[in-house]
Amino acid sequence: MADVFKGKVVLITGGTGSFGQKMTEVLLSKHAPSAIRIYSRGELKQVEMERRFKSDKLRFFIGDVRDKRRLARALNGVDIVIHAAALKHVPVAEYNPAEAVKTNILGAMNLVDAAIDNGVEKVIALSTDKAVAPVNLYGATKAVMEKLIIQGNVYSGWKETRFSCVRYGNVVGSSGSVVPLFLKQREEGLITITDERMTRFWITLGQGVQFVINSLSLMKGGEIFVPKIPSMRVVDLADVIAPGVKRKIIGIRPGEKLHEVLLTSDEARHAKEFDGSFIIEPEYKFWDANVHASGKKLPEGFAYSSDKNTQWLKKEELRKLLVEQGFLA
Repeated sequence: MADVFKGKVVLITGGTGSFGQKMTEVLLSKHAPSAIRIYSRGELKQVEMERRFKSDKLRFFIGDVRDKRRLARALNGVDIVIHAAALKHVPVAEYNPAEAVKTNILGAMNLVDAAIDNGVEKVIALSTDKAVAPVNLYGATKAVMEKLIIQGNVYSGWKETRFSCVRYGNVVGSSGSVVPLFLKQREEGLITITDERMTRFWITLGQGVQFVINSLSLMKGGEIFVPKIPSMRVVDLADVIAPGVKRKIIGIRPGEKLHEVLLTSDEARHAKEFDGSFIIEPEYKFWDANVHASGKKLPEGFAYSSDKNTQWLKKEELRKLLVEQGFLA
């Protein structure tokens, strides 16, 4: 597969976050972009990131996706945008709903307009399983974000800018992950579990980055890319991180699901299956149904949910994964 980044100017919104840092690491070590622009609000994080990478290909832009004029300026001369900026902690979004709307929804609107006006070639946005049949505000804002990004292809019209999304599950050890929480609670001597039946999809940060790169190479504009990833039981994770530590069942929190879904039965009707992924195709006139012709149609009623997954992480696999990611010795 050709290097989609070769000679390109790449901009990562929310670029100082865990995903942006990993993507930058991979782009600098394995690809050949001409420049990488990091767009984020945090001055200190940008300074720390600059010191970490020490690369003359990096450019740092202080800015917020809420600020359309600043975003438009940062996108001048950019070829590829990876949109990772978001308010993504469920309790924070529930408590600050207007702020989540401003960043996750209005920020996406600003990005669509600024990308088209600047002639950006490709925009790919990061979404989440919580956007599927959302029960919390974070998921609802991400569901709207997906719609805005996909419809950006209609707004683009005769221009060349193309928009797609990737949608995946919990990232191992990210700031919103249960892993850091369990590690902290282990030291305190009490693990809190919301429900012993709870399951989640799991993906590592490196796998997420590689999936975005692969999707950028495949995208024609309009797709939502969904990886095939394993599920895990939260109680198994607790067993691995804190064996023998006292537990307390606290009940499902507001806006939390027992199981997550990455692909609904309604979406499956216009989705295709590949060896390592699903592609949800848009139901609009701009889409050519033959674009991903090698994909397999899904059976009627198919849904991809964390409790009915065919791939499961066993305890020994969870331990190995956590050791590899540096969370366990």
